[in-house]
Amino acid sequence: MADIAKLVEDLSALSVLEAADLVKALEEKWGVSAAAPVAVAAGPVADPNAAAAAQPTEFDVILQDAGAKKIDTIKVIRALTSAGLVEAKQMAETAGTKILSGVAKEAADDAKAKLEAAGAKVEVKGVA
Repeated sequence: MADIAKLVEDLSALSVLEAADLVKALEEKWGVSAAAPVAVAAGPVADPNAAAAAQPTEFDVILQDAGAKKIDTIKVIRALTSAGLVEAKQMAETAGTKILSGVAKEAADDAKAKLEAAGAKVEVKGVA
């Protein structure tokens, strides 16, 4: 087997052109490529600001069911919307009615909590 130290010494003495010729000769003899592997480009990096922008900033509060205590639900609807008695009653009796539209997350969550405390079933949906 060749003396490694001697081989390193001989290779160190090569000029850049001689080293390039050596690489080509070894590639041909062994059937390999000494080129550095090209990294596959990854997909676009997720922009943290884009995720925040994609999240809705306005929400709708939708009444699914007034519940067993419809009068309590009507009172809460009137307090949240300043609607009249007849309008609040119609909202309470119609499933899928938007009680609040385009409000902040905190206001939507607050309204949901109040309506659920009155016995209603409520859904909060983000506005796209």
